[in-house]
Amino acid sequence: MNKSYYQRYFANMVGISIVILPIVGLVFALNQGLFANIPNQSPSNQDSIETQPEPDLPKPEKIKTTISIKAVGDIVAGTNFPDYRLPKNPDILFPQAVRQKLQGADVLFGNYESTLTNHPHSSKNVGRGMVFAFRSPPSYSKLFAQVGFHVMSVANNHSFDFGLKGFQDTVASLKSVGIAPVGEKNQITYTQVKGVPVAWIGFCFYEYCNTVQNISAGQKLVQTAKQNADIVIVSMHVGAEGNNALRVKNQTEMFYGENRGNSRQFARAMVDAGADLVLGHGPHVPRAMEVYKNKLIAYSLGNFLGYRTFSTTGAKGKSLILEAKINQDGDFVEGRIIPIQLNRQGIPLVDNSGQTISLVRNLTKTDFPQTPIVIQQKGEIRLTRGSGR
Repeated sequence: MNKSYYQRYFANMVGISIVILPIVGLVFALNQGLFANIPNQSPSNQDSIETQPEPDLPKPEKIKTTISIKAVGDIVAGTNFPDYRLPKNPDILFPQAVRQKLQGADVLFGNYESTLTNHPHSSKNVGRGMVFAFRSPPSYSKLFAQVGFHVMSVANNHSFDFGLKGFQDTVASLKSVGIAPVGEKNQITYTQVKGVPVAWIGFCFYEYCNTVQNISAGQKLVQTAKQNADIVIVSMHVGAEGNNALRVKNQTEMFYGENRGNSRQFARAMVDAGADLVLGHGPHVPRAMEVYKNKLIAYSLGNFLGYRTFSTTGAKGKSLILEAKINQDGDFVEGRIIPIQLNRQGIPLVDNSGQTISLVRNLTKTDFPQTPIVIQQKGEIRLTRGSGR
């Protein structure tokens, strides 16, 4: 080969080196991390990978807590004044079948229309006709706790049958067994139910209670309660009594010459102020129910226990356990009437014939034909279609 061949070969090799060597150097530098300002986009380094924003999907609605409440009406567990009318064994006052029906709710409520005291002096003149004073031993509070009561109203026309002392004894006895008393004047009772703050306020038609006649004062109490609790429940002892007092009238009800309030006006006013559930008692008979502004109002739960004290003739012997489910906003979800019949001694028994269901259904249709609930044959209380639930 001549000299010109080697010259051309050498020149070509030099040219190739000029192209290849920088590339090799670049690769080596990348592997050694020399170019810190050039991001390594290896899949193993996830932090440096640019991610795409997630699509703007609707967030799932927060699940609301549902609270179940069982409620009964007037309770008098016998009396030892002025004569002795107490059972030999207090356990018979709540038969086992009834106890089972009272179970299963987050809260069990009742209206205790008597006193738990040993105070000897009544504030009433029981020698007059149709004047009654009820007194049971303080130990009966243990029976109520065993049955399962969590809250009891003490705002009614028998709360002060033995004066302030008897009332204070009753409140203390209930508290001693873990039952929250509701109804002291100008007071709000606060409880926690499944982590939800619940306020309770009791009303009656006497001045020692928060009165159903003073609606503006009642609304202020409800508004205060609403500032401190998610749910406000009102207990109202209101209205005339007896088999002639089945209807809910939009007027002041008088009984024995007493102004016993306008139950419809009062209950709706409490809902307007923020109440989420209204439980009525006092007429000694069941009354209609309605859903007003998504809130359930049970105008009277009737008698529940009146051992040798209450008349059980006609509708006075028909009773119920109301089960109501409300959500965390206090709106009514669904409910149920568990029918009860009082025997001649005033002891509650489960009524498989469902007479109270038929009674309350008919009263509701008559008194509140536009209310968005229907009471079914087996006692289920359902919201009607188009009611916004």
